[in-house]
Amino acid sequence: MTPQLRSLVALLLAATAVATVAVAAAGKPGGFVVTGRVYCDNCRAGFETNVSHNIPGATVHMECRHFETQKLHDKAEATTDAGGWYRMEIPGEDHQEEICEVMLLKSPEADCAEVERFRDRSRVPLTRNNGMDQTGVRYANPIAFFRKEPLQNCGELLRGYDLYNDTSENP
Repeated sequence: MTPQLRSLVALLLAATAVATVAVAAAGKPGGFVVTGRVYCDNCRAGFETNVSHNIPGATVHMECRHFETQKLHDKAEATTDAGGWYRMEIPGEDHQEEICEVMLLKSPEADCAEVERFRDRSRVPLTRNNGMDQTGVRYANPIAFFRKEPLQNCGELLRGYDLYNDTSENP
């Protein structure tokens, strides 16, 4: 066999392998993975600060509902790892007409377990309409449990962010 013929055969085999993988991937059901992080808002600031910390062992729940009918399509639950990260696999093919949200369920830290309404969840982007392929990994924004009583140094910390005022609940 001549070197040119060997090269042509190798090229054809490589093209066939790539085509086979593409066909297999196209026939594979969709689905996606949602990952995110849970932290403790030690200053009750509503955002991460220098004294916030990730919460290992926290439980989160995700629900996907049809955006018009609100009918529940998928749900999942996960527990955060040692770094405060969770990961949920959502099966299925078409989630384009759904709205999914990850919500806090339970904190293993008794002093940082308060849930503040509307800050206890993160919406997960799903559709191609926002330029994202439907399969793959979705990153939810970090969500936080609130500490029952702010840490002593929170007033000073928030003053450093230029956010402290006389009506703040932080001393």
